[in-house]
Amino acid sequence: MAEQQILPPEAPLAGTQIARATQSGSPLGLGSMRDIVSQPAVRKALPALALGGALGLAAITYFMLSAPAQAPLFQGLAEADKAAIADALTASGIGYTLDAGSGAISVDAGKVHEARMLLAGQGLPKAQPNGDAVIASLPMGSSRAVEGETLRGAREADLARTIEAIDSVKTARVHLATPVPSVFVREAREPAASVMLTLQQGRSLSDAQVRAIRHLVASSVPNLAADAVSVVDQSGALLSSDQASPDDRMFQLQLQMEERYRQAVTALLTPIAGPDNFSVEVHADIDLTESQSTRETYPENDGALRSEEGNKSINSQAAPDTAGIPGALSNQPPPASQLSKTPTSALQQSTGTQSQSEETYTRNFDVGREIAVTHSPQGRLRRLSVAVALKDMAGTKNRSATDVTAIENLVKGAIGFNAERGDIVAISARPFAEKAEQPLSFWNQPWFMPLVQQVGAALLALLAFVLVGRPLMKAAKNRAASTHQRGEIERQLLAATSGAGSSGAITIDMIEAAPSYEARANLVRSFIRQDPERAALIVRRMMAGPDDE
Repeated sequence: MAEQQILPPEAPLAGTQIARATQSGSPLGLGSMRDIVSQPAVRKALPALALGGALGLAAITYFMLSAPAQAPLFQGLAEADKAAIADALTASGIGYTLDAGSGAISVDAGKVHEARMLLAGQGLPKAQPNGDAVIASLPMGSSRAVEGETLRGAREADLARTIEAIDSVKTARVHLATPVPSVFVREAREPAASVMLTLQQGRSLSDAQVRAIRHLVASSVPNLAADAVSVVDQSGALLSSDQASPDDRMFQLQLQMEERYRQAVTALLTPIAGPDNFSVEVHADIDLTESQSTRETYPENDGALRSEEGNKSINSQAAPDTAGIPGALSNQPPPASQLSKTPTSALQQSTGTQSQSEETYTRNFDVGREIAVTHSPQGRLRRLSVAVALKDMAGTKNRSATDVTAIENLVKGAIGFNAERGDIVAISARPFAEKAEQPLSFWNQPWFMPLVQQVGAALLALLAFVLVGRPLMKAAKNRAASTHQRGEIERQLLAATSGAGSSGAITIDMIEAAPSYEARANLVRSFIRQDPERAALIVRRMMAGPDDE
């Protein structure tokens, strides 16, 4: 029988695929890669390459996840402050990063407070951005709106730096609300401003200082009234309130008075008993009533001549000659006169005397008086009560009554004790209750979060190795094993083909296990030469249909 060539069914499909790939113009890079990978040296190195790639991926994942998060430390600082802060952080061993775009300095999120305390101890940063820095950052060719906002920001920055010069002010923030002037607006709104203050620890501003801040801001902005400036502290309290009720003012006065006496007693007892060995409470009873009285008095037997007017006129005529011997009879008073209708001239002639007297006086006297006005304002201290608890130290001798009395006298002297006013000072020495130290949860420990980050990064790296690296390594090993097995089969088939006539027979299983088309064709030729009848029978069955059988 003539030799027949049996083509494998997959050969036309492979040719069709190559033809389609050639017609579509797609690159045959995958084929070249397969040729490279199919080389023996590359096959042997595939497991090592896969292992190295998996380890590299795990290392990259670990370092990306184990790196601590960065938090901004300061923003918008001057270049001199940035250089000083960078030197201080480098000297203290704290790593930092500088953002190339914004210029912000960032450190590890867990070291932000430590870095700020370190820099605050060295007086850094020395200055906040001022108006000149804001104007200098204005880009060229900016619009009018951007230029106006930049100038307003520069003015706010300069006002904030000026307010921060006050001793009690730590930081300040100023916001200006200035309407844009326009001829199309009939009723223009007046400008306003608000000031946010962060005060120093334990410090406060007086009413005079608040008024000074308001007038300072109002004087720096055209057409801005001082009443339109609001001042708020870091606790949200409105410091510029002009409509506070009298009760609120008295309450604030009471708190200030109690705090002043408490500080005096604390400053006295701290060197004696220690900072944590006593407790002080002060209550000031303030008189909230306001009274005013006027009194007018007139002193007795106290008068002064203010003015006097007088008119005195006297006319007299010589007496007639007397007769007789002077003596007792001549000194007798004249007899009583009797009225008569005798004319005056005749009467004068008969008596021989004429007398006329006239006196007119007007005297004005001032009576002394005294006017006294008594004004008792609100806020007068009516009574003061002070309670002091002294701690008896464990393992030491308790304070005696003499020691307690001595401390009581010191406290009375510090507060200005007044028995007539009804002041009370109570001092007691007792052991204090020990504070139960609550155990800190392990998740709140400082070492917990870094440990979680490290363990999480290690687990993710291991997971990446298991899910990505290990499958790659297994696939590479399987590919290498299959390639090796295919080579062994080819060698066995070639050996069987070459020695089929003498040493062995070719079977159908050997033909089906052929790794390539050429090996299968060679096996088919050898099989036909070995058993032509059986090969013809197989071809006949393949060509016959199911009905023919």
